[in-house]
Amino acid sequence: MTTAYDGQVRAQDGHESVQDGRRDSYYGMSVINPPVWEEREIAGYLFLGGLAGASSLLAAVAEATDRPALARRSGLCASGAIALSLAALIKDLGRPARFLNMIRVFKPTSPMNVGTWILVAYSPLNFGASASRLTGRLPLLGRTAGAGAGLVGTLVTTYTGALIADTAVPAWHEGHRELPFLFASSAAIAAGGAGLVLAPRRENSPAWRLALLGGVGELVVGQLYERRLGMVKQALDTGTAGKRMKLAKALTAGGVVAAGLLGRRSRAVAIAAGSAMVASSALTRFGIFAAGMESARDPSYTVEPQLERLRRKGKR
Repeated sequence: MTTAYDGQVRAQDGHESVQDGRRDSYYGMSVINPPVWEEREIAGYLFLGGLAGASSLLAAVAEATDRPALARRSGLCASGAIALSLAALIKDLGRPARFLNMIRVFKPTSPMNVGTWILVAYSPLNFGASASRLTGRLPLLGRTAGAGAGLVGTLVTTYTGALIADTAVPAWHEGHRELPFLFASSAAIAAGGAGLVLAPRRENSPAWRLALLGGVGELVVGQLYERRLGMVKQALDTGTAGKRMKLAKALTAGGVVAAGLLGRRSRAVAIAAGSAMVASSALTRFGIFAAGMESARDPSYTVEPQLERLRRKGKR
């Protein structure tokens, strides 16, 4: 039995309704519970972890190509970022013991558990490399640790994408194939931007190239991600998420172009362009976080993709 009123039709004997042509849940209630994560802690953790991992990679490349200032400063940037990222994660967990409990076992099927082990492997290598670069002691061991931090840092940039995609949140789960690569591209933009801000002009070429690579990757993978979302893309294009994502794209484009044209000639332009890139990366993470929370609250983002999959399979 159905009842029509105010231009809406609701099913009275099921958990589905049609409102203005869109499928919804019973009485418009959420189908899934939105995550209880705090935006500042978790979105900040996603951004800072990516910045740290990609900065370690940039530091390793700079060290291998005899750019000591870029290597030292990017390494310190990575150390500060991962320390803040861990602090944000532990604060959201509520008790430090919860973080330690996750390394009592190794569970390959759990992105959170695997991510914890990645952080456990990465952090000492990064801190050790930074200490060696600052003090000049144990240079061979420091370079080895720096190379290791750069290698493991690539995993730090991607695992958070797999982590949030391993949820029922539509804006994250629907794009589970693309999110790790999108996060890696965003991290490259952040690390490249930070390198432009921190390094002298004569050493900032690797930073600009990393930012350019990240910008191209974000453009390509971002399009694939948005296409994969289907109607869920509305959560990414509207409201707070939409404003953040639009500004992020503008800052990335402006920062990459400015750095490419004048960043190696003008220190002021390099700093401005690099700052824009860092801000762009942060806005991307916070935008995707906001889109995920909105898609969890609105039941249509859960129901519509499921019905579409059933229609494609010929079951409905």
